[in-house]
Amino acid sequence: MNILRSSGSFSWALRSCQRPRAFRCQTLPLPRRQFHAALPLWGIKSQVLKDVGEGITEVQIIQWYVEEGAYIEEWKPLCQYQSDKAVDDITSRYEGVVKKLHFQADDTVPTGKALCDIEVEAGKYPDDSPPPAPKIEPVPATPAPTESRPLQPVQATSTPAKESTNNTYKSPYATLATPAVRGLLKIHSVNIEDVRGTGKDGRVLKEDVQRFIAQRDLAPAALSTVSEVQDETVAKLTPIQSQMFKTMTRTLETPQFLYTDELNIDTVTVIRKKLANDPKDPRKISLLSFVIKAMSLALNEYPLLNAKIDTSDSAKPRLIMRSKHNIGVAMDTPQGLLVPNIKDVGSRSILDIASEIVRLNARAKEGKLTPADLSGGTITVSNIGNIGGTYVSPVVIPNEMAILGIGKARTVPVFDDAGHITKGELVNFSWSADHRVVDGATMARMANVVRQLIESPEQMLLSLR
Repeated sequence: MNILRSSGSFSWALRSCQRPRAFRCQTLPLPRRQFHAALPLWGIKSQVLKDVGEGITEVQIIQWYVEEGAYIEEWKPLCQYQSDKAVDDITSRYEGVVKKLHFQADDTVPTGKALCDIEVEAGKYPDDSPPPAPKIEPVPATPAPTESRPLQPVQATSTPAKESTNNTYKSPYATLATPAVRGLLKIHSVNIEDVRGTGKDGRVLKEDVQRFIAQRDLAPAALSTVSEVQDETVAKLTPIQSQMFKTMTRTLETPQFLYTDELNIDTVTVIRKKLANDPKDPRKISLLSFVIKAMSLALNEYPLLNAKIDTSDSAKPRLIMRSKHNIGVAMDTPQGLLVPNIKDVGSRSILDIASEIVRLNARAKEGKLTPADLSGGTITVSNIGNIGGTYVSPVVIPNEMAILGIGKARTVPVFDDAGHITKGELVNFSWSADHRVVDGATMARMANVVRQLIESPEQMLLSLR
């Protein structure tokens, strides 16, 4: 047969099969195929706490919105934090499954540290320089056994399914509470999972916690003798208190001095009453609005009080002069003392200032102040007189030069220009300043300008734009 003369192993095998029975037909062994393990389809990314600005080097975790094993989408909130400037959320930079939380609620996290690890799809975030894939050695070829076996391909590692990693929580109320409510829970040692929330979507409200505490402590009064043993309990600081502790500790390392003055606000009171009683357009404007505008006008003459000290080089400290007057207003909120600021007061009218105070106060009570509202302040005023107290010794805030504390207005007998005793409405103004740079004379001159503008508010008209 001509076909048996063709070259190659195939024709040789055919010719072999035509030989006598003494020769068996043999099948040539096939070379084993080589398989390589598939590259990993998922990788681990660490969410790092970035620099949040304003010289903040650490934050405190208030609560996590996720737990280990939960699926998180990109830009969805991971956790809520508290700094000495603001309360805000940190969003996820990655989409994937949360593998590990490196910190717990109430922990302090320095900037640059990893908050959590997230398992992400490989190659989805190339700019983050993912770790190199493990080196896979080739499988050496081995002779096939006499008895053939079906080849078993190597299966790639299965990827986690989004449907099986839903974002679940230990309790349906675990994160539905404001920082103020959480502070109340800590003070009274109450587990939030034991409280039935009556707010929207099961949110635990302050009233719910108070109701729970009242029911828990409700018990028949037992007869007991008077004990001389003092009962003491340990309570953690709330996030606001923790930040205030750190901020004031740093602040009081700076030498400060106090300067006080007494102002007659009769004229401002008359103007305010006229505006409020205007039947065509009644407007309620507080004394604080006039004071803030007067401070801005005075800062034009004494810009040193609007500056800050740069001590990055302790051997050569320098002044940073600031052109805009972002005047902070200390506000008593359910979360604690917060100081949002009114931006660029120099370009605002008294009416604009009054509207901004109302807006910031409303957001503060709702716990919705943003980092932008709380950062960038250059000088502060605290109207403690709304609560009570005639005299106050305020403390200068870091990165500022001075602060004004306003006491409670009171009606007292005073002498008029003719020497007759009449009724007058007086308010005490207390100024504190950074004594490393500001001397007493400069502070007194600045305070005198503010006093003249408040006692004769018509002078402000000359400087209004």
